[in-house]
Amino acid sequence: MKYSKYLVVFIALLSFGLASAEEGEEKRVVATVDADGVQRVEVLGGSYFFDPNYIVVKVNVPVELAVKKEAGMAPHNIVMKEPDAGMEFDETMGTKLIIIKFTPTKIGTYPVTCEKRFLFFKSHKDRGMKGVLEVVE
Repeated sequence: MKYSKYLVVFIALLSFGLASAEEGEEKRVVATVDADGVQRVEVLGGSYFFDPNYIVVKVNVPVELAVKKEAGMAPHNIVMKEPDAGMEFDETMGTKLIIIKFTPTKIGTYPVTCEKRFLFFKSHKDRGMKGVLEVVE
């Protein structure tokens, strides 16, 4: 009986690891500048996806990303490592919105990823939990 509990947990974790997102489906959002001069975008993370997964913002205009994850056991984060472009964060996503603030300083296309992974499985990024933040004039 003791081993059957462990088997159930292992099978549940295995099913999380084998589920995959539909790669290639682009969900694009162009941020608009609100009356207070800030660009705001909401991002939902979940079973190996970001929605939207392609965000366009203006250079040198403050951005607020409101991020959360869908309900579920799998942990997720949202990561960008572009300090030279004014964008560097690694935030754990929960079911309540958190606000990530930054001001992009360089035009370009930058990756956004989830770097979580289950032991012995591909990372969430490798399973499709990645996106793009494009900074334009």
